Amino acid sequence: MLQLEDTYRHKGQRKALVKLLKQKGIQDDAILNAINTLPRHFFFDSALDSHAYEDKAFPIGEGQTISQPYTVAFQTELLQLKPGDKVLEIGTGSGYQGAILHILGADVHSIEYQKKLFTHTKKFLTKLGIHLHFYFGDGSKGIVEQAPFDKILVTAGAPVVPNSLLKQLKIGGVLVIPVGDRVTQKMLRLTKKSATKIVKEEFDNFAFVPLLGEEGWK
Repeated sequence: MLQLEDTYRHKGQRKALVKLLKQKGIQDDAILNAINTLPRHFFFDSALDSHAYEDKAFPIGEGQTISQPYTVAFQTELLQLKPGDKVLEIGTGSGYQGAILHILGADVHSIEYQKKLFTHTKKFLTKLGIHLHFYFGDGSKGIVEQAPFDKILVTAGAPVVPNSLLKQLKIGGVLVIPVGDRVTQKMLRLTKKSATKIVKEEFDNFAFVPLLGEEGWK
């Protein structure tokens, strides 16, 4: 049962979460404001409501999780988002990350590999008035018919950077993706300087569910 009441207690918990994210190094005020605005407990079963503002990932079914708020903020900050950016999100999941991108003014195209999650999240976000472009399919191959994208955000751990995603990135575009094994991944930011030049930056280690698909984990 979803809890769609936003109480003073919830708002206070969000403020405390934002304060914690600042202490952990998140500096972008727009991202912090988006996290302060979006009720994360809406994305939880009411039985887990008390955990919604902990800085932790939680299971959402189908072997997937709602990402840790710090991870959402960190990945979003790496994207260097501008309002109006056309963003491809690989892994719709609970919809929380996509909703944050939407609040920040992005035109979000989100693809989900798990059919039950896709169906549930599309219905749920629409009910919240958060309008993303939803797709069901293999996110490791991107969405060719909607390319190119200004930004691409991958919310699952990949064994390698999928070539399809690099191809679908605009010149000057940014791809943020965790790459490694099934346990730990290094967060990468790849900036496409030209058709043949990609600049790669490496950041901290994270732990994501695996990116499944033809260019991910089989």
